[in-house]
Amino acid sequence: MMLAGGVQSNLQFNILWRKLSSMKKFLEELKRKDDIVIIDQEVDINLEIGHIAYCEVKKENGGKALLFTNPVDKKNGKKFDIPVLMNLYGSSDRTNSIFGREINEISDEIEGLLKLSPPTTFGEKLGMAGKLFNLKNVFPKRTNSKGICQEIVKTGDDVKLSDLPILTTWEEDGGPFITMGQVITRSLDGKINNVGMYRLQVYNDNQLGLHWQIHKDSTSIFDEFKEAGKKMPIAVAIGGDPLYTWCGTAPLPKGIFELMMYGFIKNEPLKMVKCVTNDLHVPHDVDMVIEGFADPEKLIDEGPFGDHTGYYTPVEPYPVMDVTAITMRKEPIYLATVVGKPPIEDKYLGYPTERIFLPLLKTTVPDLIDYRMPENGVFHNLIIAKIQTRYPGHAQQTMHALWGVGQMSFVKHAIFVDQDAPELEDDEALTKHILDRVDLDSLLVSSGVIDALDHSSPKGLVGGKLGVDATGEKKESDIELLSTSDLLMKLSDLEPNVLEAHQIMTDTVNPITFIKVKKKFNVGELFKKMKPLEKHLKLVFVVDDMRNQLDNFYMLLWRVTNNIDARRDLFTDGFIGLDATTKDKEYDNYHKEWPKDTDCTPSVLEDLKNRDLLDIDDEFIKRWHI
Repeated sequence: MMLAGGVQSNLQFNILWRKLSSMKKFLEELKRKDDIVIIDQEVDINLEIGHIAYCEVKKENGGKALLFTNPVDKKNGKKFDIPVLMNLYGSSDRTNSIFGREINEISDEIEGLLKLSPPTTFGEKLGMAGKLFNLKNVFPKRTNSKGICQEIVKTGDDVKLSDLPILTTWEEDGGPFITMGQVITRSLDGKINNVGMYRLQVYNDNQLGLHWQIHKDSTSIFDEFKEAGKKMPIAVAIGGDPLYTWCGTAPLPKGIFELMMYGFIKNEPLKMVKCVTNDLHVPHDVDMVIEGFADPEKLIDEGPFGDHTGYYTPVEPYPVMDVTAITMRKEPIYLATVVGKPPIEDKYLGYPTERIFLPLLKTTVPDLIDYRMPENGVFHNLIIAKIQTRYPGHAQQTMHALWGVGQMSFVKHAIFVDQDAPELEDDEALTKHILDRVDLDSLLVSSGVIDALDHSSPKGLVGGKLGVDATGEKKESDIELLSTSDLLMKLSDLEPNVLEAHQIMTDTVNPITFIKVKKKFNVGELFKKMKPLEKHLKLVFVVDDMRNQLDNFYMLLWRVTNNIDARRDLFTDGFIGLDATTKDKEYDNYHKEWPKDTDCTPSVLEDLKNRDLLDIDDEFIKRWHI
C-alpha cells in the first residue's frame, strides 16, 4: 500500500473501524478530512514504523496521522493484532482539535478564574456562581464498576510485554520503549496524584525501566516510598481520549493532578476505575493499562536511547517496574510517538501548552505579555519572551524570575523583547528586531538547574544560562562588512582548519556569521586569534563539520542551542562568539562522553522506499539531518 496518499478499501476500512472504539469519533473525523493514512502492509516495530513516522512529521504541516494495521516483529517472528497509531499529534489542526474548543478560549477562562474578585452586583454574583459551579467537573470521579480498559485482563504468567507492539526507534537504542505512556503514581499518604510522560524501557516480559529524572514529581513520590521501605504502585495508561496524553505533559504546579485539566477543558468529570492489582485509579476508557510496583531498593541501568533533544542519552541507573497485570479494551490501539531531531510531535503538543499556561506564568511575572519556545530550540533550550518594560534592568529581573519558576527553571537561553517588538511568530522580523538591539552589555550569564537530558554542561543537572536583553531602542551600527569570500580568506589565514563561512542578517546592527571548522583545536583560542577582525564581526557561531549546512538556519539553531554552555562557550572580547562544536577531553576539558545524533538507519530507509512505504528524497534527508 502506498504511504503517499493511499488508503485501504472502504470495506476493509469499515471492518477495522468497527473494532476501534476508544478513538473512534476522532479517527473517523480524520478519515473524513483525509488526514490519516492506513498502512496494511506488514511493517516492523524495530526501526521501520519509527522511521516512517519520523519522516512523516517533517513533511509540510506535520504530515498525516498513521495507522499501521499489521505491525510485526521480524526478528522474533511475531505478528500483532493490535494496530499502532503514530503522528496523531503531528499537526496544529489535529492537536488543537483534541481540546474540543479554541485554545485561546481555554486560556481566557483560566485567566478569568485567576482574576476573580468579590462580586459587587447581583449579575456578577450569578456569573461567579456559574464559573464556580462548572469547576465541579474538574475533579475526576471514581467508580467501582469495571472499566472499558479492563475488558481483557492478564495477570500472572499471562503477563507478557512482548505481546504489545512496543517500538524500537533508533539503531543504538537499548531496546524497545513505551513513548506515550501516561504514568500514574500517588503519594505515600494518598493525598497527591500525579501523571507524567516518561520513557519506559522494556527489559523483559514483566519489567519496565522508569526514566523519571531527578526533578520530576514522580521522583519525589518514589523517594517517599523508599524512605518508608515500601513498594510503590504504578500504572501506565496508553491511548484513550487523545486529551489524556496531553494532560500527562501539562506543566502544572507540584501537587496538582494533571488529569484535572481534562475535566476543566471538557467541562465533564473524568471517569476513573481502580486497577486490578494495585490501588491506583486510571481513566476508564484508555486502550490498555500496565500495572505494577517499583521496589525502591532496585535500580537497573536504563538506555542508551535517542531522545527528543535529537541526541542519545547515556546509560544510567533508574527504578524498575515489576509488571503485575496488563488490562485492555477489546481491539485496542497502541498509541506511540517518535523522538529525535525537530520537528517532531512535540512541536504541535507544545503550542497549546504555551497558550493555556500563559496566564499561570503571568501570576509570577506580571509584566509578561507573551512567550514562545521554538521547537528547534528543543523548548527548554530557548525561550523568547515579550514583556512590558517599565524601568532599567526590568528584563534582567524577569530573567531571574522565569529561571525560578517550575519547568521554566530548566531554560538555558532566554531572549527578552519589549512590547513594541514584532509578533513572536514572525521569525524574520523578530530576529532582525533582536539583532538591532543586542550588544555586549545586554548579556547576562548565570548558572542553575538544567534538564537531565542536556549534554552540554561539564557537570550533570547544573549548567550555564544565557539571558539576552533585546528591549529598548535600536543600536547604532559600526560594523565594516566584508564579503563572505574575503572573510573566509582572512579566517583561513588565522586558522587553516576553518572550512566555511556564511553571513546572514547583514542588514542589521549585528550580522550573524556562521563558521564551520574541522575540530582540531579549542574554539576559544580561535576567537582570540579573530580579535584583529573584530570590526568585521558582531555575532559569531562556530560549528564543526558534522553535516552542518551553514545555510540551514533551522537545524543550526537546533545544534547551537543544544551544544552551548554559556559559562564555557561564550566569548565577549570585541564581538560575541559562541562555540557550538562537539566538546571533548583533549581540546575542551570535557570528560563526559559527547552523545551521538539520532540518525535513521540508511538501509532501513532504502528498503522502505523500495516497498513504497516512504516517499522522500536526498534533499529531504539532508535538510532535516535524517
